[in-house]
Amino acid sequence: MIDYNNFINKKISTVKPSGIRKFFDIANEMDDVISLSIGEPDFQTPWHIREEGINSLKKGKTWYSPNRGFAELREEIAAYYKRRFGIEYDAKKQTLVTVGGSEAIDLVFRTLLDPGDEVIIPEPSFVCYEPLTVMADGVPVIINTKNEDNFRLKASDLRAAITPKTKLLVLPFPNNPTGAIMERKDLEEIAEVIREHNLFVLSDEIYCELTYGNKNHVSIAEIDGMYERTIVVNGFSKSYAMTGWRLGYALGPVPVIAQMTKLHQYGIMSAPTTAQYAAIEALRNGDRDVEMMRGEYDMRRRLVVDSFNAMGLTCFEPLGAFYVFPCIKSTGLTSEEFCTRLIVDKHVAVVPGTAFGESGEGFVRVSYSYSIKHLKIALERIKEFLEELKKG
Repeated sequence: MIDYNNFINKKISTVKPSGIRKFFDIANEMDDVISLSIGEPDFQTPWHIREEGINSLKKGKTWYSPNRGFAELREEIAAYYKRRFGIEYDAKKQTLVTVGGSEAIDLVFRTLLDPGDEVIIPEPSFVCYEPLTVMADGVPVIINTKNEDNFRLKASDLRAAITPKTKLLVLPFPNNPTGAIMERKDLEEIAEVIREHNLFVLSDEIYCELTYGNKNHVSIAEIDGMYERTIVVNGFSKSYAMTGWRLGYALGPVPVIAQMTKLHQYGIMSAPTTAQYAAIEALRNGDRDVEMMRGEYDMRRRLVVDSFNAMGLTCFEPLGAFYVFPCIKSTGLTSEEFCTRLIVDKHVAVVPGTAFGESGEGFVRVSYSYSIKHLKIALERIKEFLEELKKG
């Protein structure tokens, strides 16, 4: 009998599986389940973008791309950041195309971290940052953001978390799961601390196009003194409904991008060719698609937030991404208990806040990247669930 534990890397074996997928998998095994658990646009990739990918296949464009990605795509990415945020990047030396934003995040950690380096991670936040830090021999240092602060990272909390071993701050805004954003004044306060302590920043901006009201996204790379110490990670999954195309990118200082490219070169080789041709079209001609989808998400956002507040599950107004993070403490249930009973009793799947860090206890994540019809059915079932809880 082989004892596989003797062969499996001990560090990897201690990493917990994603808490998001647990309830998604349960939902897939049940009938009549309404899922609000996965952060995936319900829109199809716009036709003109799909068509460009299809045409590349018809023309036999199925070869490897350069390691960094096609020059044409990198030029469009650089042009996009200049047009949207006024930040100039050298398409040749400061841009790397990756297999989704997740690969780019992994490359940042593995490039910057030496064993024992500390990475500050505001939570609740997406599930990958902490495990990827551990797998890169770094040490996660968690800052628990608070509901009363609209889950924003405060400069005072950042300052208190810094030690001589701190090297990197993860800045995950607009935020998954809370929908929180950071405004310019927030970022300026954070940047002052970063400069003072000579730290680097990983700015995950995958939801940058999904902000609402008059609150446009601000990249920390725009702030004085931060361009040279920020790696921006972004991609096409959320803004252009291109989740399955698996395409992302990183932007940053030349020396860092060069080392990230080396890791990418040996581990991945290059991002999918067909997806790159589609992404060129998305950046060139996809602005109207983004505006349409953002408008639809905004309508859904207001429906879901108003519905939860009316039910008594208080919910601050999320101004980014496509999630709400209602507080369920009034029910007397833990986040895990609430989600388990909801899916069993009413066949509605949401995700426990604890899947995104311990500070998520007492909250659940609800995705509104679903149709109005889908959302209304789910919200009615949740309302019934709460009424039955009150009756005991």
